[in-house]
Amino acid sequence: MRYRLRPLYDLGGYLAAACLCLICTLITAQILGRIIDRVATQVGGDRIGLAIPGLAEISGFLLVGASFLGLAYTFVNGGHIRVTLLIGRLSPAPRAFFEVFCLSIALALCLYLAWNLYWLLEDSIAFNETSYGLLRIPLWIPQSAMLAGVTLFCLALIEAWLTTLRTAMTRPSAFTIDDSGHE
Repeated sequence: MRYRLRPLYDLGGYLAAACLCLICTLITAQILGRIIDRVATQVGGDRIGLAIPGLAEISGFLLVGASFLGLAYTFVNGGHIRVTLLIGRLSPAPRAFFEVFCLSIALALCLYLAWNLYWLLEDSIAFNETSYGLLRIPLWIPQSAMLAGVTLFCLALIEAWLTTLRTAMTRPSAFTIDDSGHE
């Protein structure tokens, strides 16, 4: 399947990868700081105290960003787990309509999630909510990444839904596994 907004989905994937790389960098820096402190105390020196305050919290928020921003990228590349035990046995015409049905449910749930994330984000901004950890991070920052990722996923589902619906309506007997957007 050809996705017209693939560069946008790829951007989400790159941002998700950047979040994971940043997590790795921060944790590596924290580990190196602890190693330096241990070596310094073993040779008779004082602890340098190289520590990243709120590392667990920051890593958690970056993981949220990575998880949500990567949804659309994973979907358009066929990386989501699909149970095709039932639909794999169907002939092309019924399978096309079943795919439309499944994509409709997925899209409805994703739109519902996006709607609620929008209101959650709006409340966080209105009430100036911050995290409870050592660092007072405004909650709208990770919630924005969540909403952006779910919105991208909705766009990918809409594209897949439209393409699959067009195939189901115009040439259902020619429906193949590639028409559904998955390989």
